[in-house]
Amino acid sequence: MNEPLKTIRETKPLIHHITNWVTIYDCANMTRAFGALPVMAHAPEECADMTRISSALVLNIGTLTSEIIDSMLLSAAAANENKIPVVLDAVGVGATKFRDEMAAKILGSAHIDIIKGNYSEIAKLAGENAETKGVEATAINADPEKVAKAFAKSESCIVVMTGKEDIISDGNRTFIVKNGHELMGSIVGTGCMAASIIGSFASVNPDYCDAAKDALCYFGVAGELAAAKSNGPGSFKVHLYDEVFNLSDEKVKSMRNVEER
Repeated sequence: MNEPLKTIRETKPLIHHITNWVTIYDCANMTRAFGALPVMAHAPEECADMTRISSALVLNIGTLTSEIIDSMLLSAAAANENKIPVVLDAVGVGATKFRDEMAAKILGSAHIDIIKGNYSEIAKLAGENAETKGVEATAINADPEKVAKAFAKSESCIVVMTGKEDIISDGNRTFIVKNGHELMGSIVGTGCMAASIIGSFASVNPDYCDAAKDALCYFGVAGELAAAKSNGPGSFKVHLYDEVFNLSDEKVKSMRNVEER
């Protein structure tokens, strides 16, 4: 898609989140800054109905409870029935048995179109020997590109591995997004925001691999622009929102740093 950001801002897709209480406010604001409309409906009594009127569903297990997992399953089923893209952010997989089991339950109960996580979270989901330190990535003893490609094939989905370089694969095509800045790791929530942005881009582009690649590229460019004006995490967060708000497809074209392998 040549002008995904323009399309998002013109169509204003509704992005339903069942997400992380730590970062929910930032995810809502970042979704809005990109031009989409965020909604956060967690109650099992209404979550499926909200999903049905949305253009994408973002599930984030950062602060999971049994009830939230039930809501996720209800919404994922509704999304599958209505051919609405589902993004799963596997936050903290590898840290606890409960988290691992609930992530596996979601993957076993519904089709997830885009599975996102850091290198160790995705490696753990893919069956590799990996652990997560809280919700932070640790090193893995495997080639991350091969892990992403094989896992995408086995799940018939798009796999997104975020890190210093982001890896996006559909099992055949693999993209490496090199945009971004180290200050993006200095504030809590940029990973969760990335899932919201991926959902926003997937809502307007049925090529979910292309959508995920664009989402991380655009977010990374905004991070680079914000970092150039910042003195630390506090000023960076303010500038990040402003740079996203003022972003354009044309501006990103001149700064994008993406390889296809």
